[in-house]
Amino acid sequence: MVEPMALAALMLDAALGWPGWLYARIGHPVGGVARIIGAMERRWNRTDWSGPRRRRGGIALLLLLLGAAGGAGLALQWAIVRWAGDMAWLWLALAAWPGLAQRSLYAHVAPVMRALVKGDLDGARRTVGWIVGRDTDSLDEAGVARAGIESLAESFCDGVVAPLFWLVLLGLPGIWAYKAVNTADSMIGHKEAPFTDFGWAAARFDDLLNWAPARLAGLLLCIAGGGGGWSVMWRDHGSHASPNAGWPEAAMAGALRIGLAGPIRYDGVLHDKPWIGASGEADARAMRTALRIYLRACLLLWGLTAIWESIG
Repeated sequence: MVEPMALAALMLDAALGWPGWLYARIGHPVGGVARIIGAMERRWNRTDWSGPRRRRGGIALLLLLLGAAGGAGLALQWAIVRWAGDMAWLWLALAAWPGLAQRSLYAHVAPVMRALVKGDLDGARRTVGWIVGRDTDSLDEAGVARAGIESLAESFCDGVVAPLFWLVLLGLPGIWAYKAVNTADSMIGHKEAPFTDFGWAAARFDDLLNWAPARLAGLLLCIAGGGGGWSVMWRDHGSHASPNAGWPEAAMAGALRIGLAGPIRYDGVLHDKPWIGASGEADARAMRTALRIYLRACLLLWGLTAIWESIG
C-alpha cells in the first residue's frame, strides 16, 4: 500500500467532512450498514425466541457484517491497487474518507457551545439532544456542557482514532469492518431488553476493536491538553461503564479540571453514575477549551500517521 493514503484520508475528511449535497444524493455508507442491521434485527431478534437463540442470531449478524464490510473493502482495495498503480493511494484515501468523522464531530459539538455562549439554554439543550442519548429537556448549563464534552471525547475515539487505527493496520477492509461493528454496537449493543442477548456479540467485539484506540485517544487528549489529564485518566478511567470510553473521557476531564459523567437521566429514569474528574463545573468556556484540545489532538494524530506511513 502506498504511503500517504491514511494521511490523505484524514486531510480529505478535515477539509470536506461528508458534504450535505453528497449526503442528499447518495446518503452515507454507514446508512446502508444501518439498514442491514435493522432488517436483520427484525428477523433474528424475535420476542418469541429464547435468549440463547437471540444471542446466536446476534453472532450471525456480526459475522455477516464482518464478511460483507470487510469483503467489500478487500475487493475494492484489490481493484484500486490493480487499476490505479502508483496513484492507488489517492483512490484508497477517497474510499476511506467517509469512514472518518473529524469535521462532522466538530460540526455537531460546536453549535452546543455557541448556544451556551449566547445564553440560549433551550437551544443548547435541543442541539446537544441530537448527539447524546440522555434526557436533555431539564439539563442546566453544566449538564449540557458535560453532555457535549463527553460526546466529543468518546467520539474522538469511535469516530476518528479507531477507524484510522484499523485503516492503517488493515487498509479498507479494516476501516469498513470497524465501522460496521461500531454501527451495530450503537444500534443494538445495549444491556437493556430487547437487545440484551441479541446485541451481546456486537458490543463485546466493539469493545475489543476499541481497546487500543481508546487508550491512544486518551494519550493524545492528555498531550493536547497540556499534560493535565494524566493523573485523572489513570485514576478514573475505570469509573465508566465502558471498558474503553473512560480513557478519553477521563483524559478530557483532567485536562479541563472539571467533573464529567455523574447522575444522568435516561427515559425519565435517573442513573446514579460515578463522577469522572475533578470538582470543577463544566460550562461554555470549558466546552470551547475542549474543542481546542480536540483540534490539537487531531493534529497530533496527523503527525503520528505521517510518521508511521513514512517508516512503514
